[in-house]
Amino acid sequence: MSADDAVEHGTKRKPGKARDRGEVIGEGFLWLAKWSLCLVAVAAGAWVLGNIIAKLWVILLPVAMAIVVATVLWPPTRWMVNHGLRPALAATLSLLGFIGALAGVIALIVPSVVDQSPDLADKSTEGVNQVRDWLRGPPLRVRDEQLDSAVDAIVQRLQSSAEQIAGGVFTGVTTATSALIGIFLVLVLVFFFIKDGPRFLPWLHLLLGSRSGRHVEEVLNRMWVTLGGFIRTQALVSLIDAIFIGAGLVILGVPLAMVLAVITFIGGFVPVVGAFVAGALAVLVALVGNGFTTALIVLGIIIAVQQLEGNVLQPVLQSRSMKLHAVVVLLAVTAGGSLYGIVGAFLAVPVAAIVAVVVRYIGEQIDVVTEPAPEATDNNPSRAGKPDDAEDSDAPAGEKKGG
Repeated sequence: MSADDAVEHGTKRKPGKARDRGEVIGEGFLWLAKWSLCLVAVAAGAWVLGNIIAKLWVILLPVAMAIVVATVLWPPTRWMVNHGLRPALAATLSLLGFIGALAGVIALIVPSVVDQSPDLADKSTEGVNQVRDWLRGPPLRVRDEQLDSAVDAIVQRLQSSAEQIAGGVFTGVTTATSALIGIFLVLVLVFFFIKDGPRFLPWLHLLLGSRSGRHVEEVLNRMWVTLGGFIRTQALVSLIDAIFIGAGLVILGVPLAMVLAVITFIGGFVPVVGAFVAGALAVLVALVGNGFTTALIVLGIIIAVQQLEGNVLQPVLQSRSMKLHAVVVLLAVTAGGSLYGIVGAFLAVPVAAIVAVVVRYIGEQIDVVTEPAPEATDNNPSRAGKPDDAEDSDAPAGEKKGG
């Protein structure tokens, strides 16, 4: 190909000796192999980290839950410390207030559960009988013999699984005991986190040294602010959902209205999935307790409240604290729920937000290194090619570009 043909076809040939095609292809394969090895190493590291987390889950779960609770109790604790109380006393008062609030919620919903559960069970039986009558009628016209055989099959299945059910009871007792121990450990960790938390970052800064310590301290500060913002804004959004939906359930006379309102509040901390499950449960209880019309009204109330939350509250409140796309949130909840169940779904979004904080900070440091230095001009050629932190090797790049 001549030079004119190369220009005509939009190709450019560098002056000098032409390179062999095999050499160019070999360099491409070497580049691909290098990045493939890097990806394999990253995947292997992620697999090892996942196994370590699985082995240490008994320890990491209480720590993670304690950090979440500490973000809620830290503002009142800090306020009391700033007004003259000792950190230990302020942490104790905050923790006692948190336990008292939980005890108050339990004392509020338990009597309604005890009072309304028998009536709800009777209505559930009536609902089963209505379904049975509907199956007998048109268009299905299922015979009584078929229904009885189906019921007998279910009973036999339960009887054959009696040993598994009994084993499950003992497993449930063991799980409940472990849960109580875990709750106690979480409360102890929360006390020490909100009491001695301000000492942790200076100690870590001193341990890691001036240069690395500043980066780690900045990242941890951003993580704490992001996590605290998520928990507080999500609590506010969940509280608004619970108030509106609970008020609608009370007005309509739906059984266990207060219990459903509390479930709605708790479910709000699991974005997307929690609201759907809590809403479906409320509609089901309304259907069993009050009939089809009330269930439709409850469904309309839930849809209206969810639209208010999704289109107004979450974009306004959470966009400032989370800065995560809805697809990222949904994928994080799905992955967390599939790996670690309900607890994983609850912790998925905070973990995703923390990972996003780290990624953004790394991106900022890469920008500092890759952007040209402002001093590298024609008037000052001696500064060309020097990094921003050449004058002060102890100052991290994050402080020269907005932290």
